[in-house]
Amino acid sequence: MEDHSLEKKYNKFIIAVSIVIPVVVAILFGVKLKDFGYNVEPLSFLPPIYAAINGITAVVLVLAVIAIKKGNQKTHERLMTTAIGLSVAFLVMYVAYHMTADSTKFGGEGVIKLIYFFILITHILLSIAIIPLVLITYVRAFAKRFDKHRKIAKITFPLWLYVAVTGVIVYLMISPYYVH
Repeated sequence: MEDHSLEKKYNKFIIAVSIVIPVVVAILFGVKLKDFGYNVEPLSFLPPIYAAINGITAVVLVLAVIAIKKGNQKTHERLMTTAIGLSVAFLVMYVAYHMTADSTKFGGEGVIKLIYFFILITHILLSIAIIPLVLITYVRAFAKRFDKHRKIAKITFPLWLYVAVTGVIVYLMISPYYVH
């Protein structure tokens, strides 16, 4: 039997998290620890690590889809939980880096600059939109509402994959301009 109450139970949590995470990230993005008297070195080693985490997330997402298509529900569940954990790790490192370092300006010009900003803007917007989609998709599976889970997963998967892959692309495009 489908558990509608379990899904309803998590709706407020999903809404709250979907609002709080982007707002907190936006606020923390503008907070520099040095402005509060903390003499911290920029965590300049983090961008390649969190870019790699984005790449690993993309691979894990693809492996999760392959697992479920083969009927391996337990492996799928573990991989999706891993993808969520990787995304949280990315977010923590991303915020930590930006709290200790000044933003890097993209130095490319012309068409490449337009391409970079198109990828960056779609990456940022979809990274915000993906939060409730991932949580709703996960809760529907947790509640064993697999018909509804499959429907939303068909939207969530390609968007999450896009966010993960474009995270790597953005890093690769901006990495030559990092100040070391």
